[in-house]
Formats: sequence, C-alpha cells, structure tokens
Amino acid sequence: MHIVGIVVFALLVLSVPIGIALSSSVAAFIMFDPLLEPTVIFRQFFSFIARYQLMAIPLFIFAGFLMERTGLIAQLFRFADSLVGWMPGGFGVATVLACVLFGAISGSSVAMAAAMSVIAIPEMRKRGYPDWLAGGLVATAGGIAMLIPPSIILLVYGIVTETSITRLFFAGIIPGLMLAAGNMITVMIIALYLKLPRGTFERNRIWKEFLRAAPALGMPVVILGGLYGGVFTPTEAAAAACGYALLYGLVTGRRAFVKQILPVASRSLNLTAVILFLIGSVGVFQFLAANMYWPQKITETVTSWGLTPLGFIFAYMFVLLILGMFVDGVAMVLLTVPVVFPIAYALKIDPVHLGIILTLNVETGVVTPPVGLNLFAVSGTSKISLPDVIKGTIPFFIGDLTVLLLVIFFPGLATWLPDMLVTDVFK
Repeated sequence: MHIVGIVVFALLVLSVPIGIALSSSVAAFIMFDPLLEPTVIFRQFFSFIARYQLMAIPLFIFAGFLMERTGLIAQLFRFADSLVGWMPGGFGVATVLACVLFGAISGSSVAMAAAMSVIAIPEMRKRGYPDWLAGGLVATAGGIAMLIPPSIILLVYGIVTETSITRLFFAGIIPGLMLAAGNMITVMIIALYLKLPRGTFERNRIWKEFLRAAPALGMPVVILGGLYGGVFTPTEAAAAACGYALLYGLVTGRRAFVKQILPVASRSLNLTAVILFLIGSVGVFQFLAANMYWPQKITETVTSWGLTPLGFIFAYMFVLLILGMFVDGVAMVLLTVPVVFPIAYALKIDPVHLGIILTLNVETGVVTPPVGLNLFAVSGTSKISLPDVIKGTIPFFIGDLTVLLLVIFFPGLATWLPDMLVTDVFK
C-alpha cells in the first residue's frame, strides 16, 4: 500500500494526469509482487470500462453538445428572462434559471459555464452588471448541472459504487433546486444593493418565448419521464436524448446541422476518452485493492477510531475541499470513493445521501482556485480577469456551503424524492 501511495503522490506533484498516476502506481506495486502479472493491468482496465452502464456517459455528453449547437440554449435563456426578468436582479436570476433548464439537458458543468458566458455575460454588461458579478454568477451557476439530472458526476459515482443511477438522478433534483434558489436570492440582494435595472413583465412575451423553447424543454421530459415511468434505463435514456437532439437538429438546421455533427462528435469523443481512461485506471486500482484486502483493513482502522457517521462525513468533506483546489470533479470521485465507500457502508451511511454530499462538494470545487475549471472557462470565454471572477464567486459560495450543510444534517433532502418515486418501479 505504501508503494502505491508514494508513487501516486510523487506523480501528482509532477503534474502527471491522475489516470496515468493510478495505473503507474499499480504497475510499480506489481513489480515487487511475484504473484501478480503485469498483463493484469490491461485485462482489468478494459474489463472495467466494458460495462453497459458506461455507455450513458458518452451519449449524454454527445446529446448536450448537440443541443448546444442547435441554439436551444439561447432560446432557454430568453424564456427564462421572460419569466423572471422583471424581478430585482432579474437578468441574473434568469441566468440561474437557464442554467437549471440546460442542466436538465447536459450534465457538464464546464460546458454550461462556457455557453452561458457567451450568451449571458454580454447582456449583463449592457444592463450595468459589473464584471465580477456577471463572471462569478455564471461560474457558480454552471455547477448546478452536476446535480440536475442527467449528471456525469452522479453517473460515475453510481457506476463505481453500484448504486442505482436512477435513484441518484432523482436525489439530485431537490439539492440542485436549492442551489439555484440560493444563487437567485444572492444575486437579488446584490442587485438591490447596486441598484441594478430590472425589466418589465410582459405576459405575451412569456408565451412566445415558451413556444420557441418548447423543443428544448421536451428533452428533460423525455429523460426523466422515461426513467420514472420505467420505460428507460439510464443508458437507454441517454440514447433517447441523442436521438431527440439529432432529430431536432436535422428538422431545424438541415444541411448546416449535418456539417456540425462530426465536430460535435469529436468534442464528445475527446471528453469521453478522458473520463473513460480515468474510470479504467480506477478499475485497475480497485482490482489490486480488493486482492490485497486494503478496503477491509482501512475500514477496520477507521471504524476503530470511534467516528460517528456525521464525524466521518465532515472529515471526508475536508479532504474533498482540499482536493477540489487541485483536481477536477470526476477525478475527485474516482480518487476517493473506492477507499471511502466501504467505510461509509460500515458506518451505515446511505449511499445515495453520500453521493449527493460528494457531488455538492465537487460543485464547490469547480469555483475553488487554483484549478477551478469553471473559473477558467468563464474568464477565457468572457475576457473577464480571473481575480474578478474569483471575487464574484465568494457571495454565491456562501449560499452553496449553506445548502451543503443542510443536506448533511437533513438527509431527507436527498433521499425523500427517490424513495417516493423510484422504489415501487425499480424494486
């Protein structure tokens, strides 16, 4: 175990990608263990990524990128603005609402932040929003995509821990809406303090924008309706989402859309390759850990400390807070869950509750310097300086932390909805 830990730490310090660091540490251990062959690395890697459930990841990514290219994100944003633009800070509130709606189409936080930077930030500037507020709001609101289903983070967590992905998807809805509400309240308070202008309420405009955004609003209905109705598995829901996006793009964009399919597929393939390489490397690590009985030994050690479930959760949250400064969300899940999950199971912590807590921590990590991916996505796309974007995230970070604490102390916020909707259908 010491060899693996030393090699992983040394390679991460040298900025080696996490997937390579994990695989290399296993290879280093095998060199000193005569009972294991080097070929086990390749067998376990490809065996782990050959799971049917993993097909949902590239399919949801592809569907989200397709919907982005069709212009439906802009339509969602205009619809959101027609609903709430009259409120204090209405344009900022509309940005958060658009992030919620787009989060139900794409589970990628960085894609959401980059897309909303192009659409929302120029409009906020025209309305007198300071750059720090516009950048911080978009960077933080982009993280909502991690909780609103379909979520790539929850997919990966469900596959690694063999927890029901359908239950995890429904568990993310209430905390995701709480995050959105916190962001909306924060931007409204700031807008009142800065005396930012607000729009006017136009009933006719709401109906017009709704009709334009209706095709985009139909995708979450297909995904969640199919899952709740027992029509789809999560993988089949991802395939249906791709079919929906392709059909809409072909009907509305025709030849212009056809020309975009290959570039979109290339972007999706690049992101999928990174995620699957990480997952395969974790599969290799899990095989070695299982053969060496490391989870059992670690579990016995930690439980002997007499930690309560709540104490363990807070200790885990502290580790995730530190990790969030240096690695991305998928890496946080894959680095910690194989070690932590057996301990949580022994302490009788609900795996769905743990998954939502983990995802909320990952959501804060995307705006935590120095490696907050949403910070760089917003800064690079909008040309707002990185210090200004970081400054703008601080008031929203307080609201996100409040939601995290509420979910920790009141597990029902995560478990009530899946217990009510999923049990009778899937068990």
